[in-house]
Amino acid sequence: MSGGADHRVHGMGLALEAPTWPVITRDEAAAVLRHFPTAGRLIDLRWHSPRPFSAATLLDTTNGAFVLKRHHRTLRDAAGLAQEHAFIAHLRANGLSVPEIMTASDGSGTVAEGDWTYELHCQAPGHDLYRDSPSWTPFASHGHAYAAGAALARLHLAAQGFDAPARPPQPLVGSFGILTAPDPVAGAASYVAARPALATFLADRPWQRDLAHLFATQGKGLPARLADQPPLWTHNDWHPSNLLWSDQGEVATVFDFGLADRTSAVHDLATAIERSAIRWLDLARPTPLSNHHPVPPPGRHPAPPLLRHPGLDPGSSFLIRPNEGKATNEEGRHYTATETPTIADPASALALIAGYRSVRPLTPTDIATVVRLLPLVHVEFALSEIDYFAGVLGDTDQAAQAWDDYLIGHAQWFRSDDGRAFLAHLLATS
Repeated sequence: MSGGADHRVHGMGLALEAPTWPVITRDEAAAVLRHFPTAGRLIDLRWHSPRPFSAATLLDTTNGAFVLKRHHRTLRDAAGLAQEHAFIAHLRANGLSVPEIMTASDGSGTVAEGDWTYELHCQAPGHDLYRDSPSWTPFASHGHAYAAGAALARLHLAAQGFDAPARPPQPLVGSFGILTAPDPVAGAASYVAARPALATFLADRPWQRDLAHLFATQGKGLPARLADQPPLWTHNDWHPSNLLWSDQGEVATVFDFGLADRTSAVHDLATAIERSAIRWLDLARPTPLSNHHPVPPPGRHPAPPLLRHPGLDPGSSFLIRPNEGKATNEEGRHYTATETPTIADPASALALIAGYRSVRPLTPTDIATVVRLLPLVHVEFALSEIDYFAGVLGDTDQAAQAWDDYLIGHAQWFRSDDGRAFLAHLLATS
């Protein structure tokens, strides 16, 4: 068993980091289990999860194996978890393999103790092949991608009829109210206004200008396309490590519904591709070279899009031109971007789509909408993540990284040659 002082969790990059939330101790687990009498008495803790936004442990009891998960109450209270549990119960009733949620002695699915909210799940069937893999880890094979696509389609079929409203504002939820708004900038303004910590963090940034630029260059016509998509409660965090696997390489169980919300099937499919077919953690960062070379005079070159980067001074903008290997910020500093092979795997994305189509049809319009959505599908969750870092943790450095590298940087990658080629390949061969 790993845990205690040596426990590490996934960070914003490839390196493991000390956890924000302390690991669940043996005494703590034993005390919580007393609220779940049918689970039995604790024998031992087998494993601690490296997921960063909560604490979880796989434990053995006299009645079997269970996953105990602990959330800070600012992230998930009993009411918030009840929404997830209702969706999971609906999926389970419709034949999807999802974890069985244990009922506490008071009849609820949660236990609240001080600042913490706990939930307990039975260990679900399947092998946790990707349990040590961070988000944006690719599938190990295109066969896994195909199986994951088929499982996602089965989830969407099982989700039909679950008509709960969208979740209220809270950190770390994959909501869907900005890109569907007739005016996405106004939709973003409403989103930010409902989250005071996010609004405070963004107050000194030209965030409305930056989002307006993204929506104008990559979101034209998207609200109208999305308006034609039926609303559906979806998973919103579909990547390999949220799936358990059979010996035959099929998806045995779907878990981790923390980001689930009312979106649409095409949004969930685009999210699945964004999470698994692009190795974002391998994206190179520029390195400063000199402060003494002037920026070319305005008007002599096409203006590239603005990309904020945390390595630059506050208020400056990082400009990059695809394939030139050189960039300049507005103050005249030159940067060189390390050359890397493409981070995208279109074959994996196509396998995911093919697997989905083997269970549930997708029209050419659906595929076109998925492709149009891909450059911006992460925007709303990125804002939610910034709200988490700035509000719950008070960590403005990680909030800045989420804005600069995640929200803006990922969207801008789709305007690079590799990003355009990836989208074109999906559109042409899907």
